[in-house]
Amino acid sequence: MKKNLLLAIAGVGGMLLSSNYASAQDAVGIVEESVITEVPVECKTNYSTSWKDNWFIQLGAGVQIPYVDHYLNKGDDKRHITPVYNVGFGHWFSPYLGFRVTGYYGRLHLDWGKYNKANMANANVDLMWDMFNSFAGPNPNRVFSIIPFVGVGGTYTWGFDPSLATIPDGDGHHKTKQWTLPVSAGLQLRFALCKYVDFFAEGRVNFYGDEFNNVVSGDPIEANVSVYGGFSFNIGGRNYSAYNPCEYLGYINTLNNQVNDLRGQLATTAAALAAAEAQLPCPEVVEQEAIVIQTPILASVRFKIDSARISNEEMVNVYNVAEYMKANPNVTVTVQGYADKDTGTAAYNMELSQRRAQAVVDALVNKYGVDSSRLTINANGSDTQPYSENNWNRIVIFTQP
Repeated sequence: MKKNLLLAIAGVGGMLLSSNYASAQDAVGIVEESVITEVPVECKTNYSTSWKDNWFIQLGAGVQIPYVDHYLNKGDDKRHITPVYNVGFGHWFSPYLGFRVTGYYGRLHLDWGKYNKANMANANVDLMWDMFNSFAGPNPNRVFSIIPFVGVGGTYTWGFDPSLATIPDGDGHHKTKQWTLPVSAGLQLRFALCKYVDFFAEGRVNFYGDEFNNVVSGDPIEANVSVYGGFSFNIGGRNYSAYNPCEYLGYINTLNNQVNDLRGQLATTAAALAAAEAQLPCPEVVEQEAIVIQTPILASVRFKIDSARISNEEMVNVYNVAEYMKANPNVTVTVQGYADKDTGTAAYNMELSQRRAQAVVDALVNKYGVDSSRLTINANGSDTQPYSENNWNRIVIFTQP
């Protein structure tokens, strides 16, 4: 009796376990399908610069005039204009924005009951904005630019007449020197003299608290207005890197068409081979000397804007041309250099296309061992545009005479 009871319990338990296992299998078998969403690409040229490029040093001189509380006992007070000297350095971290650290030194001539003098040294950190690059597009060869800026800094003034000061120093006397923290704004006009040197004319207003002239009286805000000009020296010139994610679409389409043509030729060859195999056995084949067919070169080398450097991606085309010329020792090649017409002058583009073609010839000769006598350079500048798309004409094309 006990044995039958145990068998019945074991049977019921086995049925329950089988039911649970089947339910678990059903639950695990439900898999949701993932949805792949394509991310759209905006066909827009983006510009950037390396932290190593676009640094500059500036030197200048001009005049300044303080707007502070002032008067003379005789009633003939006036504003005094004095010279100011400027030195600074900065960096354009994009075609649109940059920063600089700039310092000024000069003498302040003031009226407070009587004529007074003081020395002034000022340092500022400015944020600069290139309006023309923002509105008209980046152009490293632009001759004229308008650049507003804002900044913060520190000013140290010393040598005040203590008899005219009103701020006590805590020792029973009056201060003869002051530390103040100004905020500033201004406008710079920049004229490019060449790639490495600019002339600039600039106006700046520094705003201070009431203690700037070592006298606390009247208006709580004081100012110092300066106008100056000088020269800015661009270290390494002015260079921007341009990138457009859609720039190579036309080139990729051309390669795809070539692949499709080769597929068609392969299909034709396969059909001819099948027809030949159908005629087997065939007569004995007499070996003949292999003839190397000189096929036209379709390769080209693309360049970035205002650059004659061959990128790693484009070096594969130079390598393929070198291998082709080694396999066909009687072939000569003309290296045609071009530049796009929307960037730079005709004379500059002619020189740029020459440098691009020369860079390709140097790579073929020095890196891949091609005899220089088999290569000819032809610089076309921007007078000839092989493509209707402007960006595509930053190119070197290989042709055979």
